[in-house]
Amino acid sequence: MKGIFIEGSFFLSRQIVSCIFPLSFFFLLYLSHHVSVFDLHRYDFIFLGAVALQIALVLFRIETPRDLGLVCIFHVIGLALELYKTSPGIGSWSYPEEGFFKIGVVPLYSGFMYASVASYIIQSWKALKFTLNGFPKAVFTIPFAVAIYLNFFTRHYIPDMRWLIIPMVLVIFWKTKISFFSYKNERAVPLTVYFLIIGFLIYLAENISTYFGAWKYPYQLDHWTFVAPHKVTSWFLLVIISFLIIASVKMREGKQKIDFASAPPTRIL
Repeated sequence: MKGIFIEGSFFLSRQIVSCIFPLSFFFLLYLSHHVSVFDLHRYDFIFLGAVALQIALVLFRIETPRDLGLVCIFHVIGLALELYKTSPGIGSWSYPEEGFFKIGVVPLYSGFMYASVASYIIQSWKALKFTLNGFPKAVFTIPFAVAIYLNFFTRHYIPDMRWLIIPMVLVIFWKTKISFFSYKNERAVPLTVYFLIIGFLIYLAENISTYFGAWKYPYQLDHWTFVAPHKVTSWFLLVIISFLIIASVKMREGKQKIDFASAPPTRIL
């Protein structure tokens, strides 16, 4: 029992450390409701605070310049999606408040919300010493990530393909496991389970974010209510995009073990 407690505490502490940017971003959202700095618009306060956080992570060597480059990629990917989803013809959600640091109707801080997902994966990869076993080759993963991303755009004009894409996740990653160290033990879980857990946790974080007014869905304009449960699938798919991009970088670096052949003889949770 003591060993389980120690291992659980170790795992939880590593998760909290890995969430340093997402948790700090939540704190910014909270502060934006209670702090007024030089009469800044709330959206601008969040953006400048997020930039300061990102600089601090690099200065304190929590993130490397390479990590920052990856985070910036996700910032751009997320911002492009935001511009499309908030356009007048789509209107999936909105940012109803004023701000200076905006592109169109989209505040620049919105890209940091996607970047925070990447930051978490990067940090947890290092903290828990991830290895991938039975991972599909890039000839499968890269086109698949592109298809997932494009579906977020095309679903407004052609049928939503996510109900075909999600079963394909099980096919492509059916033998892939992600191994990690939890205290003195090496553990492993199916990669699809990892995607689902992180996607669900982000969905919970999305509810907190909309409660703090980070953005609003049409059904939240008059009063806050829980985000529609089907959004879990959106985050599930966005986690896959994020993970595949980061994994491809790790493969090029050659610093992390990624086995394309078979799964290891580690214990399955």
